[in-house]
Amino acid sequence: MAILFSPREFADLKKDLVLFKCALKNMETRMDTLVQEFAHLHESNPIEHVKARVKTPESIAQKLYRRGFALTAENARTQLTDIAGIRCICSYARDIGTIADVFVRQPDIKILKMRDYLTKPKVSGYRSFHLIVEVPIYLTDSTVHLPVEVQIRTQAMDFWASLEHKVRYKYNDDMPESIIRSLWECAEKIAELDRQMFQIQDIANLTRQRK
Repeated sequence: MAILFSPREFADLKKDLVLFKCALKNMETRMDTLVQEFAHLHESNPIEHVKARVKTPESIAQKLYRRGFALTAENARTQLTDIAGIRCICSYARDIGTIADVFVRQPDIKILKMRDYLTKPKVSGYRSFHLIVEVPIYLTDSTVHLPVEVQIRTQAMDFWASLEHKVRYKYNDDMPESIIRSLWECAEKIAELDRQMFQIQDIANLTRQRK
């Protein structure tokens, strides 16, 4: 069964999505500034790449429906904080805190929520660092503040999360226990791989400094 907004609510939601796209562009610009700074003013750039997206009306409708909310544009604005989302992929796990701290310290950003799935992974094994930030959008006659979800993780974490999402979708969130256990084991191996790669990088840096 398709979960859809009514024509009137859909029209209102489309207007709101224009503003969410502006909020996302705001965060993309900030990310790009960081990339340029690290690339040209520091010894190394911890940011591998950045992904950004605004949820589709269909995805928004399904999430509201799953949470038991009426399918209205107002509920989408007030009940969901991940309509606009940006993902920063870092080289190493230690870089995650560096990137997160930049946004925590920016004076025109309000931190609405912070979730550390690095020190406390989800039951599934999922690891990442999440921020819900509120950014200003300056219109012709007003200023609107909208939330953007920021996910910061390593390439290895992103690889695992992408595959886990596909597997979960295939089983319609009803995965066999054996699959859940295998995913957890893979998440643990990936975390160890992140640690080992960081150690290799540290050794390489020390070796270069001694030459």
